[in-house]
This record gives sequence, C-alpha cells and structure tokens, in this order.
Amino acid sequence: MRSRTVSMEIAVPPETVYRCVRDPQQLPLWAAGICKSVTVVDGVWHVDTGTEIGTVLLAFCEDNRFGVLDHTVTLSSGQSQRVPMRVIANGEGSELIFTVFQTEGMSDEAFIKDIQAVTRDLKTIKTLLEATA
Repeated sequence: MRSRTVSMEIAVPPETVYRCVRDPQQLPLWAAGICKSVTVVDGVWHVDTGTEIGTVLLAFCEDNRFGVLDHTVTLSSGQSQRVPMRVIANGEGSELIFTVFQTEGMSDEAFIKDIQAVTRDLKTIKTLLEATA
C-alpha cells in the first residue's frame, strides 16, 4: 500500500498541539472540509461531515504523554482505517506528522486529494495555534 507522510512545523510546544488535536470542539476549526460538528459518545467522536459521506466515527488511542495521536476512522459503511498521527518536539516548537495511505481501490487522484486535504488541515492547525501563541 502506498503512503505519504505529511509533516508541519508549528511554533508552539508539543503539549499545545496535542491538546488541540485531542479536543473534539477544535476539529471543526481545523478540519472544516470534513467536519461540521462533533458529538462525543463513550469516547468516540461522531463527526457530522455535512456531506453525502454522512457521520464518520473517530476513535483516538488512549491519552498519552508521548504525543501519539493515532486514531481509527470508521465510515457509515462500516469500512475503517487506522491513521497514524504524532506530535513531536522540534526545538522549542513542534512537528505534527500524519501518514496518508492509498487504500485498496483508491485512485491516484483520490490519494493526491487526500494528501492535499491533510496538508491544508495541518496548515490550519499551525495558523490557529501560532496566532494565539
């Protein structure tokens, strides 16, 4: 399976980036293309995409001190994908890292669009956090 890892330098401490990504109320701010609102039920985020995709479920790994933000995305069809995501220290700031996979049956065009969407989302997180720093 092809993959592409996208990373973004962010001039705030890793703990700040981690808290932002783990906060369901922040998701509509940085992932507006796929998230209109979020409801949390038993630790699982029910994400209203506002599109024909419908509601998507996001289940993050346990809260941890290592900056691991891995999560599973489950579509309304029941198809799910594990998504590796990390925030690590980069000097006094952070590096936010997200791996995109080209799943079976995904066209090259769709894969590129996913990479572009992730890049936009990471840039938005950077902008949000650095503006308030």
